[in-house]
Order: sequence, then C-alpha cells, then structure tokens
Amino acid sequence: MKRVLLVAAMTMVLTGCPTTPDVQKPADVETRPPVVTPTTPSATPTPRAIAPTATPGMNPLKDPANILSKRSVFFDFDQDAVKPEFVPLVEAHAKYLRDNRGAKMLIQGNADERGSREYNLALGQRRSEALSKRLGLLGATGAQIESVSLGEEKPACVEHTEQCWARNRRGDMLYGGEY
Repeated sequence: MKRVLLVAAMTMVLTGCPTTPDVQKPADVETRPPVVTPTTPSATPTPRAIAPTATPGMNPLKDPANILSKRSVFFDFDQDAVKPEFVPLVEAHAKYLRDNRGAKMLIQGNADERGSREYNLALGQRRSEALSKRLGLLGATGAQIESVSLGEEKPACVEHTEQCWARNRRGDMLYGGEY
C-alpha cells in the first residue's frame, strides 16, 4: 500500500497538476492626437535671465541691458553655496559658454579680510569651484573654465563694515581678454 501511494505521489509530482494557464489580457492603450505647439518666436516666451533683450549690434558681455554684463556672484559669510538669487545669472553665463564653445572664463574666488590668509585662500577656491561646477553641470566644458582663488587679496571694498565685507565675499566671472 505504501508503494502504491508513493508511486501515485511521484506520478502527480512528475506530471503536474492540471491547471489552466494564466493568460494576461493586453493593456488598453489610450490614443491621443499629437500636441502641436506654435513655433513662432512670440508664442514661446523666453526667460529674461537666459535670453534678455539686448541692444542690437552690441557685445552681450558688455551690454548693460544684458544679464551677461553682471559678473559677480555673492556668497554668505563662510559659505561656498551659490545662493538662489544668483542662479539665473549663472545659468545665463552657462548658456553663453555652451553656445560659444571658443569662449574662455576665469573664475576668481574672493573672501573678506576676516580669517587667516590660508583659510581665505581655501574659501575663495571653494567658491570659484562651486561656480565652475554649476557652470559645468549646465553645459559649459572644463576646457572653457579656470578656477582660482584670490582670497582676501582683491577686495571690492576696504571699509571694516558688514556691508563692505559682504561685497568682498564673491566669485567674479571674467572672460578671455578681461584678465
């Protein structure tokens, strides 16, 4: 009897139990008509930070009406993070570098006079590299950008006030021929 049960169990294991196969119904696909967007320049607004209204025939880097004429990014005390208010400026310069692959930029990192000379050189380097990294993430190439630190050696203001120190905590973006 044991043998009969063992043979029956083995037969069931080897042949399997009769089951119905799972058949999946294909998913319904929604069809939509293609979205057509107008291609006229007036239909697609362009942010001022990236493509500002410029004076015709003027170099965008020198045109005061163009965001590219602004070259300094200011930092908080003892910080190297680009503040949100300067992101459009950095994006505009990245777009310019991306569109003009022959353009070269020197980023000078600066610090205020507080802190040791060594610390301020390191902080200035971190600031210049923060700008360089952000420009690179936005499409500029490493060959276009050089980062240096001036520490406290090139102050924009020499008074001993918080407003003056704030002007010295900066990264300056200079294009070839300006340094």
